[in-house]
Amino acid sequence: MQENFESSTAKFLAAKTFAVAGASRDRSKYGNKVFQALVASGRTIYPLNPSVPEVEGHPAYATIADLPEVPESLSIVTPPHITREVIQQAIAAGVQYIWMQPGAEDSQGSKLAREAGLNVIDDGSCVLVLLAIKARRT
Repeated sequence: MQENFESSTAKFLAAKTFAVAGASRDRSKYGNKVFQALVASGRTIYPLNPSVPEVEGHPAYATIADLPEVPESLSIVTPPHITREVIQQAIAAGVQYIWMQPGAEDSQGSKLAREAGLNVIDDGSCVLVLLAIKARRT
């Protein structure tokens, strides 16, 4: 049974390690904004982008398998046809939590992830909004 939103997001954010698939060097793109927000929150975070060597001074990695460690949580900010591929990588690597940011959702990818036992957030909610709310409360 899928957990409720509050429980799912709390577990996602409680992870020690994160990756952002679709992290971008372009500061106007959400892949950059999500990456920077997670970095600013003091988390260990890795950018996933096969097209660039680094994002905001952090070495970028082409795939989850290339990361120095398996992230517990993965934020996905990619087009849906890429999302499915990233989810397959996440399942193979042992990622526990996936949050598809608005526009990245892929129903087949969501189904695969849930069938593999991953905690999936794919309801159109945005990690940037949640982090902003949490920051205002502290």
